[in-house]
Amino acid sequence: MISKHVLVVSSLTHRKMKVALLMGGSSSEREISLMSGAEVEAALRRLGHDVITVDPAVDGVAVLAQSRPDAAFLALHGQYGEDGCIQGTLEMLGIPYTGSRVLASAVAMDKTVSKVLFGAAEVSTPPSVTVDRSAAPELSLARAQSIGFPCVVKPSSQGSTVGITIVKESAALADALELAFRSDPDALIEKYIAGTEVTVGVLGTRDPRALPTLEIVPTNEFYDWDSKYTPGKSEHVVPARIPETARAECERLAVKAHVALKCRGYSRVDMIVEPSGQVWVLEVNTLPGLTKVSLLPDAARAEGISFDQLIQTILNSAFDE
Repeated sequence: MISKHVLVVSSLTHRKMKVALLMGGSSSEREISLMSGAEVEAALRRLGHDVITVDPAVDGVAVLAQSRPDAAFLALHGQYGEDGCIQGTLEMLGIPYTGSRVLASAVAMDKTVSKVLFGAAEVSTPPSVTVDRSAAPELSLARAQSIGFPCVVKPSSQGSTVGITIVKESAALADALELAFRSDPDALIEKYIAGTEVTVGVLGTRDPRALPTLEIVPTNEFYDWDSKYTPGKSEHVVPARIPETARAECERLAVKAHVALKCRGYSRVDMIVEPSGQVWVLEVNTLPGLTKVSLLPDAARAEGISFDQLIQTILNSAFDE
């Protein structure tokens, strides 16, 4: 049977466009952005588009005003690329761009704010507290103890597991907070949930659809930077080896989280599934990786969507209202 997603994607037509491909940037995820950008550039050229590559950290943004592209494809990750900053610039320039708009980008980047919106939308997410860099150490410890150990400490506004630590006892909390505070003035202390790590890609704006639930099997303790970007350090299993009811719930919650944060075009929602089948949403990625080892392209391929089709679909979404 032909997938409904294949029908949607394969029916898309496209005209040749002048596309500004934004990649690189100045965040801690610069290297990954360059990898995503290289894959996207090759796909855009195969699709027949004219491509102008722009590295905001090197070229600035004046080149965008000068070149006046039909659209901008964002292959940026992390601060200044995924947090609404570049999106605001493109809005001011009147250039259509891929991914979520300013508000959704900023909200999704801030895990503390995301969790508030998840709660309002009845999207299950692990209990957590937030502490700021100026808080007294004893206050941070008291707040962490309210969550319990083990817990996960992470910067509130970073991606790609930058600055994240699984803390198994209170003695390790100070070092974990220090690491998180190197990247952000706020640290999120979240209850550690043991279970299967999964992710669900979402395509669409007005009528978003979930891609198949993908299971992540890292060789390290968790899906850290090394596991994400080193070939052979993780295995992607589609569909995830969880009960069918849990897979359906993952896909339902992914769409719900995408909508709750007002995401546009596409996103990727990371989750943990407990052995009981309880699903917990961790975060929403508004500009997920598009490298050779990235999760979203693998989930799309499992649904019969080629990488080039995925890139064209994302590019088309730059014109979604």
